Amino acid sequence: MSHPTELGLTPSQTVGPYLALGLTWQAGADVVPHGTPGEILIGGTVRDGAGEIVTDAMVETWQADPDGRFDHPDDPRGAVAPSVPGFRGFGRAATDTQGRWEVRTVKPGALPAEDGAVEAPHLTVSVFARGLLDRVVTRIYFPDEADANAADPLLATVPAGRRDTLVAVPDGPGRLRFDVRLQGEGETVFLAC
Repeated sequence: MSHPTELGLTPSQTVGPYLALGLTWQAGADVVPHGTPGEILIGGTVRDGAGEIVTDAMVETWQADPDGRFDHPDDPRGAVAPSVPGFRGFGRAATDTQGRWEVRTVKPGALPAEDGAVEAPHLTVSVFARGLLDRVVTRIYFPDEADANAADPLLATVPAGRRDTLVAVPDGPGRLRFDVRLQGEGETVFLAC
């Protein structure tokens, strides 16, 4: 029998395309229930490095409530029940046959950062897709938060010419568009995790 250290590493596998087998659920894209005051729909398309739509991706969002709080033990200020009834803070949407995804949510509040700084309202986003060895992580910032975005400590580290890949754009009443480009021209800025 071989010693465990003599067996080598398990080969890497990509995270898709079988996401739909166990990761989707009926209300996954609803961070808040339909009809919640202040609800917004945030969505877009996922494209690969060649600009082709990705029809088998999974987009997950994680966010604070409108008061900038989390009902989670990792919140250093302590877990607090959300101020919005039915708010989950987490959403998961699969892309459709046109590469589109969408979540129903509310705008999060600003968050405290290190050294007394403040993070602008944002959603943290993970994208899982075929060809990726691990998820990619990014953020969605809000277009009506220009001053807060300019002061955001993470956004300030992104080259000025690429910051727009992290800011959603208005897409009609109560709607924001955030497209994800996994590689190539216009690639979304992804964060080291």
